[in-house]
Amino acid sequence: MARAAGDEVVSVSPGLHGDSTPTQFDPATATIAIVTFNRSHLLSKLLDSIIVMDPKPGHVVIVDNASTDDTTALVESYRERLGATLVYRRLDENTGGSGGFSEGMRVAYELGSTWMWLMDDDVEVIPNGLARMGAWAPRFKSIQGRRYDYDGSEFYWQYRIAEPLGIPIPFAPAGFDESGFKPMNSGCFEGMFIHRDIVQQIGLPDPRFFIYWDDQVYGWLASRKTQSVIVNEFVLKRTREIKQWDMGIRHMNASSNAYRYYIMRNRAHIKQYYRAVGIYNPVLFGAGTTLTFAKELIRLLFVERTVRGTSNLVRGIRDGRKISQDASWRPMPGLDKGTLE
Repeated sequence: MARAAGDEVVSVSPGLHGDSTPTQFDPATATIAIVTFNRSHLLSKLLDSIIVMDPKPGHVVIVDNASTDDTTALVESYRERLGATLVYRRLDENTGGSGGFSEGMRVAYELGSTWMWLMDDDVEVIPNGLARMGAWAPRFKSIQGRRYDYDGSEFYWQYRIAEPLGIPIPFAPAGFDESGFKPMNSGCFEGMFIHRDIVQQIGLPDPRFFIYWDDQVYGWLASRKTQSVIVNEFVLKRTREIKQWDMGIRHMNASSNAYRYYIMRNRAHIKQYYRAVGIYNPVLFGAGTTLTFAKELIRLLFVERTVRGTSNLVRGIRDGRKISQDASWRPMPGLDKGTLE
């Protein structure tokens, strides 16, 4: 991938993060891939933050999930102001976050990007965020940075899953030691920073999820190919306030009926992935599904103060059975040596 004039190579001093030899990261080899849907007011904040980034990425890819607001006009208004090359893809229908990130990564991969940095439209990038992430490359190839919450507090993300259960570990330690990183076996499309070598091996994000569990599964697949890490680098800030239940050391966010449906339905896709790699244990995975159902009931009662919405959980379980019984189901294929078929 050609480096644009004026772009800088970020040098990392020997031993800064435990490395014994200096490394270099070229920001022009990175692409920021954004998925948006009917939230131009939030997207504009993200694009404003990219304008003042130093250094900037080689490309910014925006995937629009068939928005009906002024997103297209907004994106075009930023075309000349963005120092990076802007690529806009407006889809014909809403494919959910899963489909959007699958398309965004496909475009970034075809552009020849070495690194792909995924994010939703409801965040801002810290000005030196790309340099902070690049400082860990090429030591690691699947990296998750940290982010601030809407109020400026430190956002806690569940970076590890209990693999047999297929669910996040809600109380994995939040602190970092002097190494500045912790191993993870999950992923989050709100800030995932991943190398094309890993994408080539595991393929694109699976659009069949539509929303929910897609990034966890993708990060888990990446962790089976490389050492995946979360690093003690604040690189993003949320710009959208979400209703929460303050549990003291953790928060539980509000949800929606659509999320409740896909939370349960998509357990079937996880089951199929587990079967494909030979780690599926029906008893333990079933326990994980039961715990997920219980958690969503708690979310309804204590965050949203209602019992309405339970039917969406049940409907998701029902439709998931069809997916888990589909003998034709296959995982997403890997990519063929830098080109897509």
